[in-house]
Amino acid sequence: MSEKLMIIDTDCGIDDAQAIMLALSSSNVKILGITCCFGNTDVDNVCQNVLHVLSVCRRTQIPVFRGAASCLVGVGKEFKNHFGTDGLGDVLPDRDSENWKTQIKKEHAVNALIRLVKEHPGQVSLVALGPLTNLALAVRMDPSIPQKLKELYIMGGNMEGKGNMMPCAEFNFCMDPESAHVVLEEYVCPTHIATWEFTCRNKLSWEFFDEMVSQDTAAARFMKKITSKCWAFSHEPSNNPKDVIFGSGFVPYDSYAVAACVDDSVITESIECGVRVEIQGELGRGMMALDFTGKLKSHCVFVMKTCDLTKFSSILMASLQQP
Repeated sequence: MSEKLMIIDTDCGIDDAQAIMLALSSSNVKILGITCCFGNTDVDNVCQNVLHVLSVCRRTQIPVFRGAASCLVGVGKEFKNHFGTDGLGDVLPDRDSENWKTQIKKEHAVNALIRLVKEHPGQVSLVALGPLTNLALAVRMDPSIPQKLKELYIMGGNMEGKGNMMPCAEFNFCMDPESAHVVLEEYVCPTHIATWEFTCRNKLSWEFFDEMVSQDTAAARFMKKITSKCWAFSHEPSNNPKDVIFGSGFVPYDSYAVAACVDDSVITESIECGVRVEIQGELGRGMMALDFTGKLKSHCVFVMKTCDLTKFSSILMASLQQP
C-alpha cells in the first residue's frame, strides 16, 4: 500500500486523541502536521492535548500548529464538558505550565495548512475532526487550496436531522455553521463525511472498549486514564442524546473518519449527493441537508452510511498497541 500523506485538523478531545493514535499506528500514513482549532475546549488546551498524544506515542517530531480560537462570525458558543473541561478528562498534570508553548510551531495553523498542501499538490488527505474554521479561513486566504488537495474527510454534520448540540445540528457544525457552509460549498475535492448519526448507528460494545483500553501498552493506559473520570464513557444509558436516540454503546466519533481515510474498505456503503449547511434560524442552524433532487447545484460528496465493524474494531484495537 502506497504512503498516504495526511494533515489532521483537530479540536483534540478524547475521541480526537483516539483518532490521532489510529493514524499514528497506520504504517502507510505519514502525518505532515496537526493543526489545532477550538471546539471541545479552548485552542490552547487543544494544542496541549495533541502534544500529550504525540508524547505518549513517541512521535513528537510531528509539527503541531495553533489555529482558530473562535468561530468565523459572531460570538462563539460556550465550551461543553462532554470530554471534561480540558477535553481529555481533566486527569492530566501540568495544565498550568507554559512549557508546551515552546513545542508549538510559530507558523499559524491556517498558513501551515496552505503551505503543506502547496508543497505536495494532489497528494494530501486532509482529515477534519472539529469545527471547520481553519479550513474556511484557508480557502478564503487561498481559493486554490481545495483543487490542490487529494481528498477531504470530515467528522461532522448530520444526515437525518438529528442533533446532539441542538435538536437538528451536530456539535462540530453547530460550533461554526458559517465555516461548515463555506467548506462544503468551496472544497470541491473528493469529500467524505462521517455524520453524527452514522457514527452512532455503527457503535461498538462497551465490552470491546474495556478490552481495548486494558491492553498492556502506553497508548492503552493513556486512553484508560483519560476516560476514567469522564461521564461520556459511562457504560450505563444516560441522558446523552446518543443514548436516548440510538441506545448505549461505545462511539469513537472521530476515528470513523480517520479509519475511512486510512482504509476506504472500512466504509461499505456511502450516499453520493449534494449537501448544504443551514446557517439561518435557531433550531436548524448548523444542520446539514442532503439534496437528492439536485436543486441546490452543490458539488456532490460521499456521506458514509454503513461500516465494516469487524475491520473497524481491528484497526481500533491495533491503534492502542503502540508500546
